[in-house]
Amino acid sequence: MSSVTDSVIFRNIFSTPAISSVWSDTQRTSYYLLFEASLASVQADIGIIPRQAADAILAFCHVTNIDFDELRIQTEKIGYPVLGVVKQIVQKVNSLQPGLGEWVHWGATTQDVTDTATILQLRDTLDLVSATLNAITSDLRRLCQTHKTTLMVARSNLQQAVPMTFGFKMARLLATFERHKQRLAEIKSRLLVLEFGGAAGTLATIKDGRGLECQAALAQKLSLSVPEIAWHTERDRIAEVGGFFALLTGTCSKFATDIKLMMQTEVGEVSEPFYPHRGSSSTMPQKRNPISSVYITAMGATVRQLSAALYDAMVEDHERATGPWEIEWIVLPQICTLTHAVLLHTSELITGLEVHSDAMKRNLEITRGGVVSEAVMMGLAPKLGRQFAHDLVYELCRRSVQEDLPLLTLLCADDKVRESGLSKEELEGLCDPASYTGLSVEMVDRVLADTYPG
Repeated sequence: MSSVTDSVIFRNIFSTPAISSVWSDTQRTSYYLLFEASLASVQADIGIIPRQAADAILAFCHVTNIDFDELRIQTEKIGYPVLGVVKQIVQKVNSLQPGLGEWVHWGATTQDVTDTATILQLRDTLDLVSATLNAITSDLRRLCQTHKTTLMVARSNLQQAVPMTFGFKMARLLATFERHKQRLAEIKSRLLVLEFGGAAGTLATIKDGRGLECQAALAQKLSLSVPEIAWHTERDRIAEVGGFFALLTGTCSKFATDIKLMMQTEVGEVSEPFYPHRGSSSTMPQKRNPISSVYITAMGATVRQLSAALYDAMVEDHERATGPWEIEWIVLPQICTLTHAVLLHTSELITGLEVHSDAMKRNLEITRGGVVSEAVMMGLAPKLGRQFAHDLVYELCRRSVQEDLPLLTLLCADDKVRESGLSKEELEGLCDPASYTGLSVEMVDRVLADTYPG
């Protein structure tokens, strides 16, 4: 095992069968062949190469015709796999008629084929990402609706802050994933672009001014956009999609971190989906570890580190580079496989998440009223002044902890509070967490309705 994504044991945890197939040698080589077949086809259509040659090239360009052992040997010798593929096509087509195979790869260069194949692999990757994002947002909408009014405590600096609802927490996550879907749609128009320019990108080998015509026909054939100009050493497209994957897995990691914290024994507000022995310990039978969340955060951190390498790969020399391009070969497959695995783990986590609303309610009572101290302060502020009310409630909260008394009891006994004119019933209302969730429910509804500004 050289990578966890290659491991028989780990590969379906740190990757998925679907994304592994996209980034396999077989699929990459299939896209090399698709490029060569499509190029030959459109060049025959516009009279650049003989139709007979194009037909013979198309007949060979199926991955089952490739000798992968020979391709490995040629790649180790040459340094790139494209020429090895081209040589096999040439050899086969020439065996049908001498010289016919020499029309293969006409006007193209190695990077044209490689970059276009990579774009096609990224297109497949984004299709998988999009489908999983849709599943995630669908399940989040269900959670938001179900728990729109489920009371829980918001936390600041890992301390209890004020009441909110679990639906509000999930709606924030939903809104973030909806923004990621917008980003994905925007990225596609910039990413899904053909690379075909020849040695330096000038299409000098396609004579009689037919280079742009050939380029446009090839882009149409592959369902890609026509490039404004060659982008052999302009790698913003690849860096941008890597940055998107870093953002996406970062969101998943934030969610997984919250789940890990909420699963702590002393908190117990949610649990990962249960099935026998999931997250169990080899020595402590009582444990139920947040294993999916652990994988999400580990893989998400790795994606962010690997994505940084794509920004280094942007620093390329002149019109064809010496080294930075190959960084993409190393990290891009890993970024894509890990990203899809992170999304799938996240989707499964959201789908089967166990929400313990009784524990959420119980945790709201831990501070014996301290969690609504802001509500009390703001209730007293019009009568006593905000800063005075703040200092008064601050001191009463300290006494509540020290004397193990409910905040309400201390409020009712305090002279300054009585002077404010607030009745016991009004103080009880201020000390009720359910009355201080702000616009939690309204904001959940706004996210669900997609009617928020922007």
